[in-house]
Amino acid sequence: MKYAPLMAAALLAFAVPALADDAMAKPGTDKPADDSNTKPTLSTTSGSVTAGGQKINYKANTGTLILKNDKDEPALSMFYVYYAKDGGGDRPITFFFNGGPGSATVWLHMGAFGPQRVRTADDTHTPGAPYVLANNDDSLLDVTDEVFIDAPGTGFSRIVGKGDGKDYYGVDQDGKAFTAFIQQFLSKYGRWNSPKYIFGESYGTIRGPVLTLDLQNASIDINGLILLSAIPNTEISPDGDSLNPAIDVPFALVLPTQAAVAWYHNRVPNKPAKLEDFLAQVEKFAMGDYLTALNAGSTLDPATKQKIAEQLHNYTGLSADYWMKANLRVSGGQFEHELMRDSDQLAGRLDGRFSGYALDPLGEQAEYDPQSSAISSAYVSLFNDYVRKTLNYGQDMTYIPLSFDINGKWDYKHTNPFGQAFPGATNVLPDLAIAMGQNPTMKVMLNGGYYDLATAFYAAQFQMQHLPMDDSLQKNITYAWYPSGHMVYANEASAKALHDNVAKFIESSHK
Repeated sequence: MKYAPLMAAALLAFAVPALADDAMAKPGTDKPADDSNTKPTLSTTSGSVTAGGQKINYKANTGTLILKNDKDEPALSMFYVYYAKDGGGDRPITFFFNGGPGSATVWLHMGAFGPQRVRTADDTHTPGAPYVLANNDDSLLDVTDEVFIDAPGTGFSRIVGKGDGKDYYGVDQDGKAFTAFIQQFLSKYGRWNSPKYIFGESYGTIRGPVLTLDLQNASIDINGLILLSAIPNTEISPDGDSLNPAIDVPFALVLPTQAAVAWYHNRVPNKPAKLEDFLAQVEKFAMGDYLTALNAGSTLDPATKQKIAEQLHNYTGLSADYWMKANLRVSGGQFEHELMRDSDQLAGRLDGRFSGYALDPLGEQAEYDPQSSAISSAYVSLFNDYVRKTLNYGQDMTYIPLSFDINGKWDYKHTNPFGQAFPGATNVLPDLAIAMGQNPTMKVMLNGGYYDLATAFYAAQFQMQHLPMDDSLQKNITYAWYPSGHMVYANEASAKALHDNVAKFIESSHK
């Protein structure tokens, strides 16, 4: 199975099926079986968590808000879980979402920052139930109230009443829905004067800049935008690069990640002791001799090509012959399949530390993602248990963690702030640049994992460094990299470091 072109790296493509919601929707439609869910719902419970070294008592508000169309008719029911510290007043508030498109926010909620956290094996398949749910020492409730939002058509969010999926399943449509949700939320809970933060992961790093600018256009400045596993310009994709001839920079930008994964699996000849020092060498080679060779195209002389292939072998463990046959250009799926071919193993796409048996040992591309298969059941199972038993919500409803149907319907065309719309790749760097220019006090934080082959860390950094804005605004961007993958928080040490870095970012950017 080959990855979908261009957009595949933007997808938080966990290996869980899209579920039909018999209690909520008519077969084959996005419409509800009746209009009972065209009114907002709410369940309020209490809890406590020990995070950041302190015990925090909180209220959990779990429910939906109803968005209306331009005729003032109910059209969309958006699900959220809002954790507010008791007596917290106007402390910071952070809105979280995952990506897909078509993914619910179960992953950030249960893996990263909610008060309860799923425990999974670090780099191997987590055994089946019973799974472990525990106090989340790395919840951000020590520094911010939290709102976890499910995108339209995912989780418990549904198209309702007079709504239509085409009004929400697209880059610009989705941004407007989240903007309307946040406006309504701020009024419902009296949070207009709270410091505001946006946290997006994966496709959420496309939604984040669009939403930030949409909010600014609605006279709502945010204090900070936090991006995890970012790909704001999907043309810089390690999966689609081989389908985009003459655009060679993605091959160079993913090379440090390929080298990191090879280093982790002991495939690098004469393996250096320290990963960060090794990656500094690879980055210099990638943007120097390697990119120069790629840019030469058919004019590259054979001797230089062989020399480059041998150096690529030294950094990735893939043979020089393989690099030569690939014309020095190896896609993400090819790398994942080839790295451990001698043991019939695949490297993980979302997290290269994981490995799994190749379904086709003679194949060219990885057929599935071992990390997704390793942890998804634990997340989905425990959230379904937690939301019903602890948050007292959704007893007669089906939770949709990931909808491939939505992804198939998604409108990737984005009209940028200059009024231009381009087919194919989506690029929201202009949105972010204009948002930062119009709000020069807003801070941006970029986080990523060294072993993430879906949204390569070095590619994300490259994109931030090419924002079309005054260079003086670059000081508002901070970076943090972790020895983990796409879901940085899946590694225990990285989860703590992510908490500490994000907490510091929030505390320092609203005073």
